[in-house]
Amino acid sequence: MPRVPFNQPYLTGRELDYIREAHENHHLSGDGPFTKRCNAWLEKRIGCHRAMLTHSCTAALEMCAILADVGPGDEIIMPSFTFVSTANAFVLRGSVPVFVDIRPDTLNIDESKIEAAITPQTRAIVVVHYAGMACDMDAIKSIADRHRLMLIEDAAQAIGAAYRGRPLGSFGQLAALSFHETKNLISGEGGALLVNAPELARRGEIVREKGTNRGAYFRGEVDKYTWVEIGSSFLPSDIIAAFLWAQLEQSESIALRRSALWRRYQEAFADLEQAGLVRRPVVPREATPNSHCYFLLLPDAERRTRFMDALRHDGVNSVFHYVPLHSSPAGRKFGRFSGAMSVTDSVSDRLTRLPLWIGLEAHQDYVIERCRHALGR
Repeated sequence: MPRVPFNQPYLTGRELDYIREAHENHHLSGDGPFTKRCNAWLEKRIGCHRAMLTHSCTAALEMCAILADVGPGDEIIMPSFTFVSTANAFVLRGSVPVFVDIRPDTLNIDESKIEAAITPQTRAIVVVHYAGMACDMDAIKSIADRHRLMLIEDAAQAIGAAYRGRPLGSFGQLAALSFHETKNLISGEGGALLVNAPELARRGEIVREKGTNRGAYFRGEVDKYTWVEIGSSFLPSDIIAAFLWAQLEQSESIALRRSALWRRYQEAFADLEQAGLVRRPVVPREATPNSHCYFLLLPDAERRTRFMDALRHDGVNSVFHYVPLHSSPAGRKFGRFSGAMSVTDSVSDRLTRLPLWIGLEAHQDYVIERCRHALGR
């Protein structure tokens, strides 16, 4: 019986060569040659004004909160069905996450419920493109513009995905990406801040560089650099960037292979959905997903548990996803929710993510067969 892990990091074969090159460049700290290559690649592919590599997506989100100038008592609207970093970044500034329910189709924030959550204290809307599936950015951007709120994209799972042909991460004034080893393009840990509002770029550079104007110093704009703003050390080592560069070079082939795996799952479970045994991911017409992850929704929590137990018995490691933030201990302490959270609660109880990683091709038929067997098919 094969053992199939949920995730297995993929190497293109050039990572160690580029790490060696970084050493030969005698520049292993932040903002070396490989960092600059990666930033330029992101700016070109996503179309953002500035891209700045960070040591994690969490770091990029914390930079977003600083650049949004939020503070104690300010409210930030976001989904509850997301990773803790989405909320933590703003709680660290003293702000209050206001959790809104998600749509039952895309599992993204329900744009029809955002306006009811807006108060005089609201400062920003943070969207999360779950599983690389685009939120309804036309509707959400319209709401943000109408109420003069900052729009921030948590695009941790969304590199390579698009909405109406436009890359995700290019809609909000700010966006955050992840290159964690579970993502499509990886550097072990790592992330990026994307700045689409030009007026925030220089300040973003300062916040990222420990609150100093060090970037201006290296460009010859000041004769010495000093502390000018709050900030922290958000830069990754150029070793991390060297690893990432090997991934970015192969981004198209990686995307094609992940897409093939995703489509194989989607086709294999069509009849199970018709029989009412599972629900597959829904792809809106305007969304171009990036095959970040594949999930099935079981009818209820009990059947989800039996399904995952059966897969585990057969050597297939499937996982659930988020415990809703609104019902977590910290969520109850630091945030509040607006309206019913019934879809979020239901999805959290029923969702199972299946293995999806390059190299799974040799095992995917087995995973599919075991899934069908666990569901009595």
